[in-house]
Amino acid sequence: MKTKNLEVLFHEQLKDIYYAERKILRALPKMARGAQSSELRAAFEKHEEETQGHVERLQQVFDLIGKPTRGKTCPAIDGIIEEGEEALQAFAGSPALDASLVAAAQAVEHYEIARYGTLCRWAQVMGLKEAVKLLEQTLKEESMTDEALTQIADGSVNQTALQAA
Repeated sequence: MKTKNLEVLFHEQLKDIYYAERKILRALPKMARGAQSSELRAAFEKHEEETQGHVERLQQVFDLIGKPTRGKTCPAIDGIIEEGEEALQAFAGSPALDASLVAAAQAVEHYEIARYGTLCRWAQVMGLKEAVKLLEQTLKEESMTDEALTQIADGSVNQTALQAA
């Protein structure tokens, strides 16, 4: 049996986030279609394009460590996405729909930020300089998406949801 060291842990987390990114790619178009705000819809569409880049970068990291590109089921992201789909249905047509979509999207972003932050640190410890660059680029984009969602929420979405009371 192979020793469970940081390299094994890194590979397992890489498979986890790869699965998550591919699952997110399937969820983003639904969120974009459901958004009432054109600004929020555009943010989801932009992030879908970025997420395709995240998947491609992860494929490069798999190549760098000499492992096949494949994911493993991630119950955490499955649950977060399921909550988002429930919110989409529960708040459909209501003034709070976009606020619920922002909340769901930020839950996804925070999960990704946590995973990429950890992977970056582990790649640094293992001396995987090219992997660090790729992972840090994605981490930066995830953080920027989270900030953009906050600005959309603060700009109009939360007030729209509140005024409907």
